[in-house]
Amino acid sequence: MAYRYLGNSGLKVSEITYGNWLTHGSQVENDVATKSVHAALDAGITTFDTADVYANGAAETVLGEALKGGRRESLEILTKVYFPVGPKGPNDTGLSRKHIFEGINASLQRLNTDYVDLYQAHRYDVETPLEETIAAFGDVVRQGKALYIGVSEWTADQLRRGQSLARENGFSIVSNQPQYSALWRVIEAEVIPASKELGISQIVWSPIAQGVLTGKYLPGQPLPEGSRATDDKGGDKMIQRYLNDETLRRVQELKPVAEGLGVTLAQLAVAWVLANDNVAAALVGASRPEQITENIKASEITLGADVLKKIDDALAGSIETDPAKTQSPETRLA
Repeated sequence: MAYRYLGNSGLKVSEITYGNWLTHGSQVENDVATKSVHAALDAGITTFDTADVYANGAAETVLGEALKGGRRESLEILTKVYFPVGPKGPNDTGLSRKHIFEGINASLQRLNTDYVDLYQAHRYDVETPLEETIAAFGDVVRQGKALYIGVSEWTADQLRRGQSLARENGFSIVSNQPQYSALWRVIEAEVIPASKELGISQIVWSPIAQGVLTGKYLPGQPLPEGSRATDDKGGDKMIQRYLNDETLRRVQELKPVAEGLGVTLAQLAVAWVLANDNVAAALVGASRPEQITENIKASEITLGADVLKKIDDALAGSIETDPAKTQSPETRLA
């Protein structure tokens, strides 16, 4: 396992980071989730990402239990705040000072830890003054409840405004967590250049495009039983944009590229995002331990310019690049 610095900070994270969205507390049983976390630890993963909204807090609880007994200083635990949680009252969402303070306290309790290494704004809150949000994050850091602050799915302009205010408040935003894959490249035109300018790294989610880049979805064929595309708890909605025959056919054209390197399509997909020098880590989830064992091998793969061009050529016509599709909501989700 290789480790990379997170933004312009001294914190290192494992470049394959374990994420428990859509799995812990919902899709898989707790004992399987625990086995997957332990498989990640055995493979050298030290960084674990979650959020309070995942399974309405249950994902944090499962992760906290799975990590119990380990040396806390040897781990990097990441969580997020923004989306509606709990009974979903009027103040149970967003990035108000009230919700941030109540959110971090609840997350620490569920995770069974005194602090998180990275506390992230899960989205940009257009209904709370940014000055209030950034000041609250600064106080969370000064109280020792979070060591670093990050964001998720912020646009380039939002990153610039946020970083300017953060520095005025005595800290820096060190990371952004966007969706990024060989099929979804909306951060390349604006977010990545701004991030490099501001000292911010990407921790990317969905590097295998919700499973599409594994090649298991075939054009003209029924959806695999038990796959993300058949999950009615949320997974099926995210993957729909890719389930067209043209995209699925192009993904199949990546098979010779992967075979030439002696890797799987999933490993190729994760290695592709890690080839971007602004990416600090790729988030990889697992519904069973062996998925972690396989995907972690992407950390050992170096893709040359010729391979990157072959990937671009194979996927041409199915790649989304529009920066306006950054997943930052125009109104607060209540």
